[in-house]
Amino acid sequence: MSSFEALGLRAETLRSLADIGFTTPTPVQEQAIPLLLRSEKDVVALAQTGTGKTAAFGLPMLEYLDPQDRTIQSLVLAPTRELCVQIAKDLERFSAHLKGTRIVAVYGGASIRDQIRDIQRGAQIIVATPGRLLDLIGREVLDLSTVDVVVLDEADEMLNMGFQEDLTEILEKTPEDKRTWLFSATMSSEVRRIAKRYMRAFEEVAVGPVNSAAAAIQHQYAVVQSKDRYAALKRFIDADPELFGIVFCRTKHETQDLATALVKDGYNADAIHGDLSQAQRDHVMGRYRARTIRLLIATDVAARGIDVKDVTHVFHFDLPGEAENYTHRSGRTGRAGRAGISLSIIGVRDMNKIRQLERVLKTHFTYVRVPGGAEIVKQQVKAYMHRLKSVEVDTESLEDLLPEARAELNGFTKEELIDRFMSHAFNRIIDQHRNAFDMNVDMSRKDHSARAERPSSLERFSTGRQMFINLGTADGFDKGKMLGYICGISGISGEFIGRMLIKDVYSFVDIEPDHFEQVLNAFNNANYKGRSVRVDAAAGGSKGGEPRPSSGGYRGGGGGGYKGGGGGYRGGQDRGGYQGGGARGGDQGGYRPDRSAGGGHPGNRDDRGGARSFPKKEGYYEPKPKFPKKERKG
Repeated sequence: MSSFEALGLRAETLRSLADIGFTTPTPVQEQAIPLLLRSEKDVVALAQTGTGKTAAFGLPMLEYLDPQDRTIQSLVLAPTRELCVQIAKDLERFSAHLKGTRIVAVYGGASIRDQIRDIQRGAQIIVATPGRLLDLIGREVLDLSTVDVVVLDEADEMLNMGFQEDLTEILEKTPEDKRTWLFSATMSSEVRRIAKRYMRAFEEVAVGPVNSAAAAIQHQYAVVQSKDRYAALKRFIDADPELFGIVFCRTKHETQDLATALVKDGYNADAIHGDLSQAQRDHVMGRYRARTIRLLIATDVAARGIDVKDVTHVFHFDLPGEAENYTHRSGRTGRAGRAGISLSIIGVRDMNKIRQLERVLKTHFTYVRVPGGAEIVKQQVKAYMHRLKSVEVDTESLEDLLPEARAELNGFTKEELIDRFMSHAFNRIIDQHRNAFDMNVDMSRKDHSARAERPSSLERFSTGRQMFINLGTADGFDKGKMLGYICGISGISGEFIGRMLIKDVYSFVDIEPDHFEQVLNAFNNANYKGRSVRVDAAAGGSKGGEPRPSSGGYRGGGGGGYKGGGGGYRGGQDRGGYQGGGARGGDQGGYRPDRSAGGGHPGNRDDRGGARSFPKKEGYYEPKPKFPKKERKG
């Protein structure tokens, strides 16, 4: 492998690379830079995301630049504002010692007046998203007639996002004798059409097989029932305490809902999607880069251009529709030669999509099992011990406390202290995962069903008792809010709460028998928004029939009965979203579009049929209806 000096770069650029710490070119840089420097032809470069493409085209671009010329000499087009900003920052670093170089990034979501002002001050390199560039051209702010080099970065994604007409209009305003460099992770038919239409006889350079997945990434998949995907995601997160990842969903609403559910279950997560303002996106990305949050929940479009170091995992909560999107998603990890994991959490029906991805990407997907409770506890303990060993003891700050502590514990042996420490530190985690059911689908069974492996709620609550409470939807309660309210008042875990029937002004809730009296007693003298809360044992219980308070209470209508054994919130061990005392929820906590009674869209309704965006801690995530309302990308 050669050095940057051997590639023929100017001294100022080499100084900048040394400052950054770049010593050895990546394969795409080693192949593309000499070609772009010597060839008068246009170039198509195919390489995976995270392989150093920005330097591969940015360094040769700077070689052609004349710092004394204040006209626009180079134009870089990128699909998203994140990528646009990232490219501009990289080019500024590469040109730090090239005096007189001005680079301006123009993109939507930021002040166009500021961008116009920057351009009018003189810019030799414009990095732009297509939409904002056309806006500036329409305002006669930009003149592209002096452009020598045009770069189309992530060209496949720009076409996937519907920018073909914009690209056509932009390229027609550039000189015919310009150099055009097209960089793409895949060579789709649309990309090839753009190349043939707008590029002269071009040379092609490919690093690795075309349309393949990056070699540094392990591609994995786990198979569960659709309703268990959220629980499976949490298990994978819990099993790797050092995990730093991105979770991909298809739509903006799913992205926000999933992030909300994870936060409510105690995880450091946030969402990035097209409904966020630029300031909000910058805030989220700042937190993610600083590792204040360890999980970024994103749509395909919003994640374009995200370049964050050391992302260990990419999760596909929904498989993308196209192989190209999978390539771009998985390329967020395994960057700069580091190892990464791209994990798809799928249902049985998605197996054919995995096989199709294997064929198109020419790579193998490894089947992995969702971690069990014992494995999660083992990994949590291992990680904690690793952190404990690296703790630096500040005896000066503790000098007033250590003598008393040592005297108090002096009678214990080393083994006894370790035993007590382990019990104190990990009993909660052990209890949380003690009875975690095996949610992996047995692929050898003809019905591909895991139902037989998990007890029903009636089996778990064989003598379950039902509680009446005089709060309902009229008070703003849905099943998720009711679950959190009862757990918060009583201090019990959500795993001990079963099915719920939420009516207008009252509700019925199944409680595990051993905790029933604790819950009733906890509501003594309770009030909600200034009025008394009354709870009582309901007649009828979990065995069917219409429940009712055992004495007195509300006797109004409210519609049909509540027949035990079907629908509703399924409680039980390892399922509650809310754990008393603020601890994380169990496996099945709260990500599922409610399918309770009510007209209209069947995926997001409460008991009255009114729309709501997030059902909180209600049980499982289930697929959307077959023909969901179309949603704008982003």
